[in-house]
Amino acid sequence: MATDYDAIFKAYDVRGTVGDQLDADGARAIGGAFARFTAKSGARAVLVGRDMRPEGEEFAAAFGEGALNHGVDVVDVGLCATDMLYYASGKLDMPGAVFTASHNPAGYNGIKMCGASAAPISSDSGLGAIKAMAIAGPDPSARKGIRSTRDLLSGYVDHVRSFVDLDSLDPLLVVADTANGMGGLVVPAVFDGLPLVLDHLYPELDGTFPNHPADPLQPENLRDLQDRVVELNADIGLAFDGDADRVFLVDETARPVSGSLTTAIIARSILAHDPGATVIHNLICSRTVPEVIAEGRGTAVRTRVGHSYIKQAMAETGAVFGGEHSGHYYFRDNFRADSGLIAALVVLEAISRHPAGLANLVSDLDRYAASGELNTVVEDAAVVIERVATAYADADQDRLDGLTVNLGDWWFNLRPSNTEPLLRLNLEASTPDDVQQRVAEVQAHFA
Repeated sequence: MATDYDAIFKAYDVRGTVGDQLDADGARAIGGAFARFTAKSGARAVLVGRDMRPEGEEFAAAFGEGALNHGVDVVDVGLCATDMLYYASGKLDMPGAVFTASHNPAGYNGIKMCGASAAPISSDSGLGAIKAMAIAGPDPSARKGIRSTRDLLSGYVDHVRSFVDLDSLDPLLVVADTANGMGGLVVPAVFDGLPLVLDHLYPELDGTFPNHPADPLQPENLRDLQDRVVELNADIGLAFDGDADRVFLVDETARPVSGSLTTAIIARSILAHDPGATVIHNLICSRTVPEVIAEGRGTAVRTRVGHSYIKQAMAETGAVFGGEHSGHYYFRDNFRADSGLIAALVVLEAISRHPAGLANLVSDLDRYAASGELNTVVEDAAVVIERVATAYADADQDRLDGLTVNLGDWWFNLRPSNTEPLLRLNLEASTPDDVQQRVAEVQAHFA
């Protein structure tokens, strides 16, 4: 069956089910389109990598063939985590693409693409043009590109380690659950030789995910990690998603640490070394984040949700770090790209400097109660948002991304989904009881 381009081109990447939505022919067409698109900016070669999903090798080869047919050279970096592809793009100043469906279950695949130096390519910066060229079909060049291979793992490992003082690391007992994803390649490589004790759950690369889905945002996928942390009396648990660009923390009591509080930990650590720096956070992060940035004498900049907005704001402001509640952490010296492993090492360094442990470190930052992201099916998200805005007309409001309403001791954000008839609510208040009451209050205006 032909590739369903309308189904697979999303806001930030390409992603869909294998066979009925994305096949090798589609990968070949998108590879040709990517080559043509990046060549307009002067690129003469592109990087191609893949994760461990069963069809990844076939799809990456087809993508590369499409690029070669358009006269662009292809550097095949083989198996790689998404942040490893970003490192390669930045280090070599080349556009790149990695075949991955991130946290999606078996049966899915996709492509994350970037411009030279890991510049984001999303729906408003090139994905639409690539889609149109893929649909239009090939426009082959008289010159066929040259394919080569390159092993970048050792360089990537050195790069990740450069973000911390390795001598400051204590011999912490770390449990890492890589869920048969690409963390199985990069986590042990980065940890090897460091004064850390690694206990590794599900290290085998297996895109059928025989143990549990590689989606640590879902609480049920953290249970094995939590049990192992308690069993071993470990100092921390790290859960990576399928392509290892995100990491989620579990403290020594097996309690999950939110992406907001992880952002605060990293921001505090970075500002201790670079006081006065600018730090980006998206607008659904906890109020704790801008408070910690201010306490560290930094400048907080609030952005829309989404990696392209974070990276744009970092480029415009020179920010040293950016964090999202969803577990993406961006570093200026990582070509403004996100990396789960860099974030993990910065947290491990922070724990090493805070001997009371991660739970104690988090307790100082756990200042508010949050709803988490609550999704509601609605007929018309725009109509509902306007109804809610009218109901809270006397409160402070902004429309940076959907609707954010600030009511002093509590606040909420409503955003429509880009791809589904869903309205996303994030709400924060003083206590869990307050959160429950306020969520019910806001949702009463949905119907």
